[in-house]
Amino acid sequence: MPGDLSEISNELIRQSTQWIGIPIALIGAVFLSLGAQFQHRGVAKVEARSRQAVNGLSGKQVLALLGRPSWVIGTVMLGLAIVLQLTSLNFAPLIVVQPLGAIALVITAILNARVTHSKLTKATKRAIAFCVGGVALFVTVAAFTAVDKAVEEGQLTTILIILVVVLLALGGAFLAFRRRASAIFYILGAGVLYGFVATLAKVVISRVQQGDFEFLSILAIVGLLAAAALGAYFVQTAYSSGPPDLVIAGLTVVDPLVAVGIGIVILGEASAAPWWAIPAFIVAGAIAVYGVFDLAKHHPQIKR
Repeated sequence: MPGDLSEISNELIRQSTQWIGIPIALIGAVFLSLGAQFQHRGVAKVEARSRQAVNGLSGKQVLALLGRPSWVIGTVMLGLAIVLQLTSLNFAPLIVVQPLGAIALVITAILNARVTHSKLTKATKRAIAFCVGGVALFVTVAAFTAVDKAVEEGQLTTILIILVVVLLALGGAFLAFRRRASAIFYILGAGVLYGFVATLAKVVISRVQQGDFEFLSILAIVGLLAAAALGAYFVQTAYSSGPPDLVIAGLTVVDPLVAVGIGIVILGEASAAPWWAIPAFIVAGAIAVYGVFDLAKHHPQIKR
């Protein structure tokens, strides 16, 4: 009987703290959107002085970004977004908080409309409704069914091996097709890499909490930093050839899909979910994905 009471008590504590991660992640999404706006402005100013950005930002252009106040402010805001995301991961499972980044796309669309003095069309508002509705449904189901589980060495090894393959593939593609790569390549590549960044951050946090921080955890941090560095470069290059809406749209689709996929398939965060949760995840994810692509298609500031 005491054991049963202890389990019930622990479950109630887990559920209550899990909800704390959701508003923290939402605040992080706000900073993500603002940071994207400011960084895009800085990259656009640097890119205006050199038309080489379409082939990938050069080292000189990357250094020039440090002299743009708007880019620096945006970077600080993105740093705050990352800190808030890591904090939210400390309270809630990956598949609960990671999809909330899609809210940044909605905020970005509204901000762009304000900045450019343009109106959101009916099609854009419809897309926003699909995006918000899908994310809200997904997070609601995940909040009641997802669980944090101890990360085993085999799981972490699998994630790191996959990341090495991804880094080699994207790095090779960049070197081979740099002169022909479009913004979509950089956006999709960054989304995949940031999905691994979020996953590894969650893994490191979990292992620290378990008191199991050793060599494999150090490798996870190295992989996290490598993925974050290449992803950040891809994002800055994407800004030079596309509006922030397009960049955020791509990231908020690919990033959560990769992170949530790893969380479900490898980390087993949905292993305790009832049978109806998986179909609900699929439906909610499809609605959100449709909304994001529809928003990217109809937003007045998207270049076609």
